[in-house]
Amino acid sequence: MGKAINGKFENMDQAHNTRDDLIGSEIPQDLIYIDKDEQTIRVMLPAEEAREVYEIFDRHGVTYK
Repeated sequence: MGKAINGKFENMDQAHNTRDDLIGSEIPQDLIYIDKDEQTIRVMLPAEEAREVYEIFDRHGVTYK
């Protein structure tokens, strides 16, 4: 079952660069959601694949809990 992995970005360039990196890591783009108003990027993946998303968030300075 999928898990929502949420990160907070500071600007749209940061969000787009993070999204491009996620897609480059073979995460399907239809599983990546950017909410401009909330400045949140959400990735829906199985829990066992979350580590890679957190590494990409760290690389781009996206914060998460």
